[in-house]
Amino acid sequence: MTDHAELEAALRRGVRGDVDFGVTARALVTMDASNYRRVPRGVVAPRDADDVAAVLAVCREHGVPVVARGGGTSIAGQATGTGVVLDFTRHMNRLVSLDPAARTAVVQPGLVLDRLQEAAAPHGLRFGPDPSTHGRCTLGGMIGNNSCGSHSVAWGTTADNVRELDVLTARGERLRPGRDWAGAPRGLRALVEGELSRLRTGFPELPRRISGYALDALLPERGADVARSFCGSEGTLGILTGAVVRLVEAPRARALAVLAYGDEGAAAEAAAGLLPYRPLTVEGMAADLVPPGAGLPRGGAWLFVETGGETAGEARARAEEIVRAADVLDSLVVTDPAAQRALWRVREDASGTATRMPDGTEAWPGWEDCAVPPARLGAYLRDFRALLASHGLRGTPYGHFGDGCIHVRIDFDLLSEAGVGRFRRFSEDLADLVVAHGGSLSGEHGDGQARAELLPRMYGPELVALFERAKAVWDPDDLLNPGMLVRPAPLDSRLRFAPLPREPVPVVFGYPADGGDFTAAVRRCVGVAKCRTASAGGPGVMCPSFRVTGEEAHSTRGRARLLHEMLAGELITDGWRSPEVRDALDLCLACKGCRSDCPVGVDMATYKAEFLHHHYAGRRRPAAHYSLGRLPRWLRWASGARLTALVNALAAVRPVARVAKRLAGVAPERAVPRLAGETFSRWWRRTAGRGSGGSAGADGSHGGGPLVVLWPDTFTEHLSPSVGRAAVRVLEAAGLGVTLPPTLRMRGRPVGDGRSRSPLALLTARHARVCCGLTYVSTGQLDHARTVLRRTLDLMEPVLETAAPVVVLEPSCAAALRGDLPELLPDDPRAARLATRVLTFAETLERYAPSWVPPRLGRPAVGQTHCHQHAVLGDAPDRRLREAAGLDGELSGGCCGLAGNFGFERGHFEVSRACADEQLLPALRDAPPDAVVLADGYSCRTQVEQLSRARARHLAEVLAEALPDEP
Repeated sequence: MTDHAELEAALRRGVRGDVDFGVTARALVTMDASNYRRVPRGVVAPRDADDVAAVLAVCREHGVPVVARGGGTSIAGQATGTGVVLDFTRHMNRLVSLDPAARTAVVQPGLVLDRLQEAAAPHGLRFGPDPSTHGRCTLGGMIGNNSCGSHSVAWGTTADNVRELDVLTARGERLRPGRDWAGAPRGLRALVEGELSRLRTGFPELPRRISGYALDALLPERGADVARSFCGSEGTLGILTGAVVRLVEAPRARALAVLAYGDEGAAAEAAAGLLPYRPLTVEGMAADLVPPGAGLPRGGAWLFVETGGETAGEARARAEEIVRAADVLDSLVVTDPAAQRALWRVREDASGTATRMPDGTEAWPGWEDCAVPPARLGAYLRDFRALLASHGLRGTPYGHFGDGCIHVRIDFDLLSEAGVGRFRRFSEDLADLVVAHGGSLSGEHGDGQARAELLPRMYGPELVALFERAKAVWDPDDLLNPGMLVRPAPLDSRLRFAPLPREPVPVVFGYPADGGDFTAAVRRCVGVAKCRTASAGGPGVMCPSFRVTGEEAHSTRGRARLLHEMLAGELITDGWRSPEVRDALDLCLACKGCRSDCPVGVDMATYKAEFLHHHYAGRRRPAAHYSLGRLPRWLRWASGARLTALVNALAAVRPVARVAKRLAGVAPERAVPRLAGETFSRWWRRTAGRGSGGSAGADGSHGGGPLVVLWPDTFTEHLSPSVGRAAVRVLEAAGLGVTLPPTLRMRGRPVGDGRSRSPLALLTARHARVCCGLTYVSTGQLDHARTVLRRTLDLMEPVLETAAPVVVLEPSCAAALRGDLPELLPDDPRAARLATRVLTFAETLERYAPSWVPPRLGRPAVGQTHCHQHAVLGDAPDRRLREAAGLDGELSGGCCGLAGNFGFERGHFEVSRACADEQLLPALRDAPPDAVVLADGYSCRTQVEQLSRARARHLAEVLAEALPDEP
């Protein structure tokens, strides 16, 4: 056997947890949230401390390094390695105990911070530090990096909140570090006592000094706290297997004062002056990182200052006191918890939004969290801006202004040799600038590979040599995370971009936001891992498959990592044919939630369609791609041949349906939806004499009111024509003229009415139907999709020559026309024109019938916002329409789980149902008896029908039912 195989076999013999040396497992951990990449030999998910000891023994015997990994959100590269990666998130992720009286908790290293906060909250307690990644970072990672977060001005760093640790050394010694030299390895006390003078004078005094080893915590006047000194050691001294952490009392009420300043310099100058008022946070950010409509007061930069109290009034009074003391342009005090959360999301998402400059240029970490004394922050920022300009670089600082800690992503060119050289020169100059201001190279995320090489500039060679001696005491074999903190790898080596192709990869989609470059699109994922949160929360969607399986491969980040490795070609060597990438994408619902919820706008649904197109090029596809992917074709054929009654009859015969589903690749658990006896278009032709239809003028007008073109999508046409009929009735009641798109392409074209019966035109025209191509896109049949879309554009040309809007009732079809159409046909100007014409049902009424008052229902509403509507279209007009109609209550977020073809495909039923069980089905169970169940998407309505006893309806159906009876 090879050494690689011997190592794997030895680990499998000694470890009860999961040992995985496969390509997928290794590819998923080649990177963290930094600029660096290392390919490990294998990944082990230990079940307990005994498993960790066994891994260390085997790796010590084989001379293989070990790296501990939590959420994988480290910024400096310390969660990657070339040996064995220990993944603590799978099994060692429990809250062992919580003692409210002692205000302590015993945790395992893989416990996600939010799970601890949820357990502590009923007791009025919380863990003080709270990084913006609190929904996915782990306590072990926080201890390894000495993480802080926005509340550190009140509750300190992780090191300030640790009582005791359980640690395994590389040589298998079990230690319990604490105060008074408890748990110190042999030789550490003698080392410290021989260097007391250096330790008392060599460390700068500031609240956010994270760089290097905290050896000064071992001074006798500081309690000789071995646990505190271990924090921030980045897995280089020992492997953490458990911890006792301190909890703090959470304020009963909070208020958020948002203070507006002219620029970030003014905000930075003001931050230190607010500290005497004992706020809970003093966070700063500038306008560059704030999305439109964020609801912030007028200004160019803001401080987010949170206060607490026993009552809402007390918290507000403290916030207002701070507002009075601050010299601000404008201010806002918020006490509503939901409004506060919305504002905090703007700040928390900055770690992702900062990765793109306003013009779309990529920006990268590397100097993510330098810290200086708070009183010097304004001066430091001015010098920092000047240094950026001198190197021809740009970045947008934000962060923990009250602690003097600045986060920034900089538009380094890490793809070219010249750009990497500039990255090194800037790093060296910035290190000198930070030191000149009395600061720390790292103020939160640790040194890792990004900054460790520059530690001699901060501490001097003698103290850095002392760090090396301390490492040797703990880990004499240099087995644990070598190349970090001491004897580091060069900061410009092993960059994750190095193996990626330099020329654009031939693709089908246009990727306009990434310059047409699929590699740049994949690079969007920087690893902040918002997709790994255990709950979507509120209206969020991303990432439903991860929340069901808990597997990294089923997160947006995991899939992006696999695509990165596919492009790199080192670990995944078969490119587009990769089974590893295919299998990871198989459970992607193409919900598009990441397109809106990911801070950097990763669009995994598009990447999946692109991959499937190439993966199956010239090969046989899964049966579901032919049956469900080409559904519009089959439904049109059945309707045209007048076979719908026969199809329905056969589908009702269980043995026939069972065989048909097996042949079609459909999940056996699914019922086959019934086809409509009369399509929407046939109903339209039968009833079009009521005044709708016909041609429109160049301005889109039609008689007394504006003309709108109602899109007969496949689902409305063949499966739920009642939605189309209801929409026509509501639109006409609102004073709009309604028509359908043309079905024949001909010269001298009118807008069309679904009939196009010009006798002369019939001699030369070709009969067709418009289609958004959605089912072809979702199954990666992109050549078919483009053919369908070109034919659609041909038919829609007369509509595009008018001002008439195109009303699309099915949210997924509207999203396909707005998003996929212009990206699949970027060179056809008609595609962009049609995309801009597409409106949802609610948007149409709001824009073209603003004075219309809908019928008042006065009932509660329950249901789910379609994931594509959330991600691509937005639902604000729908909310306003529901409110005007007296439909009270918020629709749930998440994804229904059916997601078009996904939930119907064989092997997906359990995941599909689990997705529905997250938010949708509980909302239905908790709904009052008179609630209206709303779901504008056909998939959502089908999922509700098949998994519950409820009947969901499109908003148009609900409104139409409440209209006065027609004469």
